Amino acid sequence: MATQRQLFDLAGRDPELRFSPYCWRTKFALAHKGLAFESLAWRMHEAARLGFSGQAKVPVLVDEGHCVYDSWDIAIYLERAYPDAPSLFGAPAAIPVTRVINAWADSFLHALIAPIIVLDVHNCLHPADQAYFRTTREARFKTTLEALVADRESHVRQLRRALEPLRTVLATQRWLAGDTPAYADYCVAGTLQWPRVFVGDDLLDAEDPVRRWFEAVLDLHDGLGRGAKLARNAI
Repeated sequence: MATQRQLFDLAGRDPELRFSPYCWRTKFALAHKGLAFESLAWRMHEAARLGFSGQAKVPVLVDEGHCVYDSWDIAIYLERAYPDAPSLFGAPAAIPVTRVINAWADSFLHALIAPIIVLDVHNCLHPADQAYFRTTREARFKTTLEALVADRESHVRQLRRALEPLRTVLATQRWLAGDTPAYADYCVAGTLQWPRVFVGDDLLDAEDPVRRWFEAVLDLHDGLGRGAKLARNAI
């Protein structure tokens, strides 16, 4: 029987290239809950396909008639709709703290990662998405994509320094959430999967505790994250 659960997932020119940090958070969350889903490739120029959701961004989850968008809202929905499945937060009291981590990744880490990969993202997009992507991102950063990535090594160093709070936590516990992985881990891992798809596994030093933790997250759920197609292997 086909699953009635569908996830609209941002794709590049190659429909198997899936790189959205928000969509990856949702895929990790669904796998954590043990929920099967069909991942549907979606591109930016296909906004009309999401008309039923009342907005035009992914992820969008359609769960047997229920439509939810925004990765955070999807996580909260899954926690409430499937209380007997493994918890994404461990306890209700952990939800507000996890939301802080989610916001930190959105506002801080994303701003550091974009200058590393934004041109790679553009080059891997469907041709119909490229003009929109370039125009909106160059307006946001007030420079060309080429100029933004010109000093990539400096941006990589800044990102590595910014991850120091995670190293402090991971020095005393295996997962960001504590003894077992939870949505706090997926918030950050989904964000790091975004550059991994484009620049591979060497963004972090081999001996970095954050890299060891990230590698462990990639191996969860039968290697869900590990199996992501990388840009160098895309069509």
